[in-house]
Amino acid sequence: MFKFIIHNRAPVIMKYNLNQLQSQQEKQSTYQALKRLLQFISGEHKNLWLALIAILVNSGLLLLGPLLVGHTIDAYIRTKQFHGVLVFGGILLVMYLIAMVTGYTQTKLMGGIGQRMLFTLRNAIFNKLQELPVSFFNENKAGDLISRVNSDTDKLNQFFSQSLMQFVSSIITMIGAGVFLLSIHFELGAAALSPAVLIVIFTMALSPWVKNKNAKNLKSVGGLSAEIQESLNNFKVIIAFNRRDYFRKRFDEANKENYKTAIGAGLANNIFVPVYGLLSSSAQLIVLLFGIYLISFGHFSLGLLVSYLSYCTNFYNPLRQLAALWTSFQVAMASWDRVSQILFLQTNLGQVEDSKATTSDALLEFKNVHFSYDDSKEILHNINLKFEKGKTYALIGPTGGGKTTTASLISRLYDATKGTVLLNGKDIRSFTAEERTKKIGFILQEPFLFTGTVKDNILYGNSQYQQVSDDELKKIIHDANLDALLAIFDEGLNTPITSGADSISLGQKQLIAFMRAVLRNPELLILDEATANIDTITEQLLGSILAKLSKETTLVIIAHRLNTIENADEIYFVNEGEVQKAGTLNDALDMLLKGKRVS
Repeated sequence: MFKFIIHNRAPVIMKYNLNQLQSQQEKQSTYQALKRLLQFISGEHKNLWLALIAILVNSGLLLLGPLLVGHTIDAYIRTKQFHGVLVFGGILLVMYLIAMVTGYTQTKLMGGIGQRMLFTLRNAIFNKLQELPVSFFNENKAGDLISRVNSDTDKLNQFFSQSLMQFVSSIITMIGAGVFLLSIHFELGAAALSPAVLIVIFTMALSPWVKNKNAKNLKSVGGLSAEIQESLNNFKVIIAFNRRDYFRKRFDEANKENYKTAIGAGLANNIFVPVYGLLSSSAQLIVLLFGIYLISFGHFSLGLLVSYLSYCTNFYNPLRQLAALWTSFQVAMASWDRVSQILFLQTNLGQVEDSKATTSDALLEFKNVHFSYDDSKEILHNINLKFEKGKTYALIGPTGGGKTTTASLISRLYDATKGTVLLNGKDIRSFTAEERTKKIGFILQEPFLFTGTVKDNILYGNSQYQQVSDDELKKIIHDANLDALLAIFDEGLNTPITSGADSISLGQKQLIAFMRAVLRNPELLILDEATANIDTITEQLLGSILAKLSKETTLVIIAHRLNTIENADEIYFVNEGEVQKAGTLNDALDMLLKGKRVS
């Protein structure tokens, strides 16, 4: 299992790239993988036992049939006692009707089990995705994750609902037929079963290759899904730059890769069927020739030979089915490998114990903080700073200097590689996610909205106001001096929002994100270029709203435009991984004139 280890001082930097993870993680055996997968149907013991009983009854009746047919031939047909033929014909009819009912019963039971497992599994994956840190989503494409949640889990459902009981039924039928073959005539049975040895050797030798081919195909399906998702998300840019050819080329490459792997997987998945068919036919030929030889010497009867051929068919037909089912099993295991890579990840942003709270006038403090996204380059070097309650702080500097990274550490989207970030005198990692998000608000540079209404989006994650009516919410918005922002939207709280579409402008999205953050009444509010896409008049309106916030609220503003931070109490210059106190706006301008350019 791939996991993160949380130390008291600093997190261990690990990779979250799922494509790299497969080669890094310890290869688990098929038994271990299946054991972990079966945990998701641990509450289905009763239904599984009922399905198993139905299978045993079904297989037992089907196996008893050839023996009765052989007995009928020898005892009644050869002696022309047709009354006995009718009696045993009726018995066989009843047996096969009962077998039909038990077959339907086990199919219905397993279909329900498969659907419930699919429901539980998808919930587990989605909940796990919500636990993982931002770095996970930076390293993995959304389209591939969607493919794992939808396509891979559905393949697991198909195996459980359609293939698993057929798999078990085929094995039971094979074992029963093998027992009958050996008990009726051991030498003939051994000859009939000899091709099965070659089948076992062939299957064991090729199974890893088949699973590998299917794993590559599933990976390419995820890559194709990711390419489509990325192209659709950036379609406006494609049109603006007239680069349909570029994305067409990328899609063509992904589609060709998927085609190539699909052909390979298809060939691998169908290789068992003709081989099993050949060996099955060979076994029947052996039985026919050897059986006729035994009959010629009086050591065997015609009825037993008919029964024997039926049992041989009952042994090798399930093997043919197993050829397809084994392929389905290999696809399911390859899908489970991809799904389990997510399920058994553990976040590196876990909560730690910190009983050593210190008394400090600072709301938030960096102590000797270092940070890097990976081992290749350190982004921040030995940062020490304090943010006091009720003050406004500005972070300025060139693009890529580390401003947003600093803000991400403040809001604990990432943890410091070395050093400590303190909130109210305590290690920020010691707060629960709920406690931390109540204290810290973050307006992102690119705000994300959900499909719904303005009301749905401004109340997102705010449990305090979830049950309020529209009138009550309007009063709350008025008391927070936000009603002028709400008035910008034509339908007010009920203005529809469509995620990913252009139903509202980017500036309006930032206003919704602004209202969402302010209504939470955070102790510390971070604005990462929050006014970059709005006009000057609205920017002034936001400034007046911020001025009316609680005197205890600390503001951290990241901006390129200097007029945005002219009223800041302190300004920090962030560049090349270092954070320097610049003092007032004039001091910051002096630093710029000395060669430290703000982009």
